[in-house]
Amino acid sequence: MKFTLEKKDAQSQARAGQIQTDHGTIQTPIFMPVGTAGTVKAVHQRELKEDIQAQIILGNTYHLYLRPGLDILEKAGGLHRFNGWDRPILTDSGGYQVFSLAGTRKIKEEGVTFKSHIDGSKHVFSPEGVMDIQRTIGADIIMAFDECTPYPCEYGYARNSMEMTHRWLDRCINRFDATEGKYGYSQTLFPIVQGSVYKDLRKQSAEFIASRNREGNAIGGLSVGEPAEMMYEMTEEVTAILPQDKPRYLMGVGTPANILECIALGVDMFDCVMPTRNARNGMLFTSEGIINIRNEKWKDDFSSIDPAIGNYASTFYSKAYLRHLTISKEILAAQIASIHNLAFYLWLVGQAREHILAGDFAVWKDQMVKKVSTRL
Repeated sequence: MKFTLEKKDAQSQARAGQIQTDHGTIQTPIFMPVGTAGTVKAVHQRELKEDIQAQIILGNTYHLYLRPGLDILEKAGGLHRFNGWDRPILTDSGGYQVFSLAGTRKIKEEGVTFKSHIDGSKHVFSPEGVMDIQRTIGADIIMAFDECTPYPCEYGYARNSMEMTHRWLDRCINRFDATEGKYGYSQTLFPIVQGSVYKDLRKQSAEFIASRNREGNAIGGLSVGEPAEMMYEMTEEVTAILPQDKPRYLMGVGTPANILECIALGVDMFDCVMPTRNARNGMLFTSEGIINIRNEKWKDDFSSIDPAIGNYASTFYSKAYLRHLTISKEILAAQIASIHNLAFYLWLVGQAREHILAGDFAVWKDQMVKKVSTRL
C-alpha cells in the first residue's frame, strides 16, 4: 500500500491524498460503506460502483468468521471473489463486536472468549488468530485486534485496556509479519489508537502506535456515546501526533457534520452504518439537510430526492414516491434510500476533496456543516 499526500488546507488540518492498493486507488478523504456480512445492506455491487461510486468497502471479521465461515471464504478465493467486489476492502478486527457483546464475553490477556450470537457456540479471538482470520478473508487493509472501551469509562480501566491493546498490537504485528497473504495480492495492517476520552492516554497511545511505523493508522474507541465536542478534542489530540505521510482512519464516524469536522482535523478515512441504517428507517441525508421521508409534508412533493447528488436513485425518484414506498413497507424503499444516502456520503467527501484541492475548504466546510445539520 502506498499513500501520497497531494495537498494540505492552509486554514485547517484537512488533507487530500491517494491510497494505492493492489485492488485500485482510493482518493481521500473517503467514506467507506459498511458491508458487515459480505454485503452493503440492500445494495448491489453494480450500484456501489456505478451509482454510489464507492472506492472501498468494509467487511466484518466477527460476522464473516461465524457465517459463512473461513472454509467457504477460502474455497471462494477470499471475500473479493465471494461477493464480486473488485475494489479495495477493509476488515475490522471484531474488537467492536466484542465490545458490544458485553454480556457473553470474557477478556483476558490471551484474547477474548465469546459466545456466537447465532447459536451460542463458544469461540476465542486472540491477536494472532484474528490476523489469520483476516488473512483468510483477504482484505486489502486489516485492523489490529483491540479492546474498544465503553463510554463513560473509568480512567484506570481505560489505561489498563489501552496497555493491553498495545501488547496485543505487538502480537498482531509479529503474526502479520510472519505470514503471507493467500490470494496473490498484498495486505497491510493498521494499528488502532485507544485511550477513551483521556487526553494523556490518547497522547500516549498515539505515540505508541506511531512508533510501530505501519502503513496507516486508525483511531478507535470514539463515537461510542461521548459528546461530539469530546470526540473532536480527542481526534485533534491524536492527529497532531500520528505521522503526516500515512492515512488516518477514524472508525465508526459518523454524521455528515461529524465527518466534515473531522476532515478539518486531519482525518482521511471514515466508515459508519448510519447512512444505510437510517435509510431503512426513512431518514435521508441531502445536500440541503435531513429529511424524515415519513412526514406528511412530502406526501405530494414530486421533486426528486436530491438533484445535486447526480446519481440515478437521487434524481429519478420523487420524495412523494419514496414516502409512499416507505409507508407501504415496500422493500424498494430501503433500496432507494440506502443508495441515495450512500451516494450522498460519497458526494460529500468528494466535495470536501475538491475544496481542499481548490484551497477554500475551511469556508465551504463551515457553510456545509450548517446545511447538512438542518432538519427539513
